[in-house]
Amino acid sequence: MAHSTLKQQFEIAPRGPFSLAASIDFLSGFAPAAQEAAETANHLHLAFVADGSEQSVGVCLREEDGTVIGEMYGEASKDVVRKQVARILSLDIDGSDFSTVGEHDPVVGKLQARYPGLRPVCFYSTYEAGAWILISHRIRITQAARLKARMARELGDIVDIHGEQVHAFPAPTRLLQLENFPGLFGRKIEYLHRLAEATIAGQLDAARLRSLPQEEALEALQQLPGIGIFSAEHILLRGAGDPDYLTLNEPRLPRAVALSYHLK
Repeated sequence: MAHSTLKQQFEIAPRGPFSLAASIDFLSGFAPAAQEAAETANHLHLAFVADGSEQSVGVCLREEDGTVIGEMYGEASKDVVRKQVARILSLDIDGSDFSTVGEHDPVVGKLQARYPGLRPVCFYSTYEAGAWILISHRIRITQAARLKARMARELGDIVDIHGEQVHAFPAPTRLLQLENFPGLFGRKIEYLHRLAEATIAGQLDAARLRSLPQEEALEALQQLPGIGIFSAEHILLRGAGDPDYLTLNEPRLPRAVALSYHLK
């Protein structure tokens, strides 16, 4: 289904250093996003299902004088979409003192200099973060990225963003109707159904997960079939955008920290 609807505009004022161009560069190499460059330079085009709804929306983002300007195409609540975009780009976090960290920690300072204005870029929702985990299980990342993009093309809505058609990942109710899909083997469709049901029930609400004690949030996520501790942390960090959790279950992270700080 194609959507080309009323355009609404919103603004987000970053608190602390931020570069939309850095976010665009990150997404261009982030396989799960399958992000293609917008036709207009320095614009970021996103299509996703708005939090707490079945409505697919398109968003065109640009940066002017340090403010992020968003143009929204779709019928969802503008306030919901604005908050969702802020979470995706980690603009819901006050980073005013982040530069000070780099002044006192040379490792952080070098990273800040190498990637100026870059903040963590999250999945469009906890729902999409969970879907990625289930889709990508036991296959290569490149295969999973192609499969997720094909699901968006064949099952999701098409959103027209000032002339460019962008595909959104299918909404939870659409996923519940899925009986089979090439590339989804084993119990993946069953697990995706449970993920969709949990999303509809509000169990994956990002604000709710971030408000819970982290151990409780992770335990709740692990009640979903196919989601273990590693996957639960992924959803909490990259879906809900929890800014204050450090995973030790991703072995490459402690190793990178040890190398950077010359630890044994």
